[in-house]
Amino acid sequence: MVRKNSENKPKLLLRQAVPADVPALVELTARIYTPEWGHSAEMLRSQQTHFPEGQFVVEYEGAIVGYCATFRIDEATALAPHTWMQITGGGMGSRHKPDGNWLYGMEVVVHPDYRGMRIGQRLYQARKRLCVDLKLRGIVFGGRIPGLARNIQRYGNAEAYVQAVVEGRRRDQTLSFQLSNDFEVIGVLRAYVPSDHESLGYAAHLVWRNPQLLDQPDIPPVTSARLLPDSVRVASVQYQQRRITSFEEFATQVEYFTDIAADYSADFVTFPELITLQLLSIENTELSPVESIRKLSQYTPQVKELFSRLAVHYNINIIAGTHPTEQANGDIHNVCYVCLRDGSLHEREKLHPTPSERNVWNITGGDSAATVQTDCGPIGVMICYDAEFPEVARYLVDQGALMLFVPFCTDVREGYLRVRYCAQARAIENQCYVVLSGNVGNLPGVNNFDIQYGQSCILTPSDFPFARDGIAADSTPNIETVLFADLRLESLASARNAGAVQNLKDRRFDLYETRWRPR
Repeated sequence: MVRKNSENKPKLLLRQAVPADVPALVELTARIYTPEWGHSAEMLRSQQTHFPEGQFVVEYEGAIVGYCATFRIDEATALAPHTWMQITGGGMGSRHKPDGNWLYGMEVVVHPDYRGMRIGQRLYQARKRLCVDLKLRGIVFGGRIPGLARNIQRYGNAEAYVQAVVEGRRRDQTLSFQLSNDFEVIGVLRAYVPSDHESLGYAAHLVWRNPQLLDQPDIPPVTSARLLPDSVRVASVQYQQRRITSFEEFATQVEYFTDIAADYSADFVTFPELITLQLLSIENTELSPVESIRKLSQYTPQVKELFSRLAVHYNINIIAGTHPTEQANGDIHNVCYVCLRDGSLHEREKLHPTPSERNVWNITGGDSAATVQTDCGPIGVMICYDAEFPEVARYLVDQGALMLFVPFCTDVREGYLRVRYCAQARAIENQCYVVLSGNVGNLPGVNNFDIQYGQSCILTPSDFPFARDGIAADSTPNIETVLFADLRLESLASARNAGAVQNLKDRRFDLYETRWRPR
């Protein structure tokens, strides 16, 4: 028997990136590109969501010192002029095509303290092995030419400088390395990364051709190994607010609806925004609106424990509405707790408090919109007013979200319809499912929560694979009930790739982009 000890453990390890690597990769890319231009956590998770087998890291003595990101793309797009933001979907890897016949090299970074260890070379070799294993035509990307700015006066333009490097009359730190790794230049990309001042924004358009496929017809591609269920059953609770006398009474009502959803074999159950304001009816003292919200925040540990316990006990993923939660700095955020049936708990904050929430309750907005990885694929949460900002939904879908959950709380029909119409637009423009869950009823004596108007629904894109009106399920307004719908994920893929319209594919990345600021 060979005994394991520190001497025979590998010091350097190249492996596939995993979600636990994200914080270290945020730090690594920020060190290379500055915090403003480094990759955000959402970008990195999105890259892994779209094409997990194409993301690699290098560990040295347990620390991540190198990173490589790739995705699959069709030949016409890969070989045409483009910018980095256009082809990568703003760094999200959202233009990944499971049937793409080229591998696009989105990123390679190496920690500056570990250069000289051929870490970059190892990452390029991993890319080539992946390309060969998937029987793709080759690898393509835009490569930096950092010597251009220093030599532009001598050569006159980027094309002449690149040609000099190709012919060996000039050495460029990055381009010469690419050429030595069997990449060939097929052109120059203008404005590829405008902030790359050393390269004057230019990049060399580089390809490496799979030697096993030269002069051979395309081989049918291997699809992603990531398996998702054919159909997902979702439930939406249209919840009636009523006076209660204890937290236990609140817990009994919530468990009742969770039990119903589980009995109908739902994978997800959604509760409304501000469902826990019901707890304020327990109090017998007169409180100001701000005092009420801070009092409510004291229930946070009990709320988290309740929904987490129910998710595991009933084997269902719970989008637990929202609960005003005090932050470490004293601010109050409107937080949705997403409790998965594996026992994990995720917090998603409302980004856009309404004027009333800001002025009456002094609630402030969060700053993160990340997907949640579930056993039914990545999902996103938009809390009520957030659904009226299309950038939020697009950001979540670019990260791979197939379903968006919208807990909402509206007092009158006009307010409800703003959320409803915008949610339907989000389903159409992002070719995804959107699930709404709202409150009905009233709570006399609870500040700013006098009346409720709600009509919960489950919305789809508008195309042939879906319900005629783009509505998988709808409720009677202002009546407590539970909605169910079976949502086929395969129908989303069909619509996105071969629908009557293909909104995600047909975006004009050459005209516009949305960039979220790193935090």
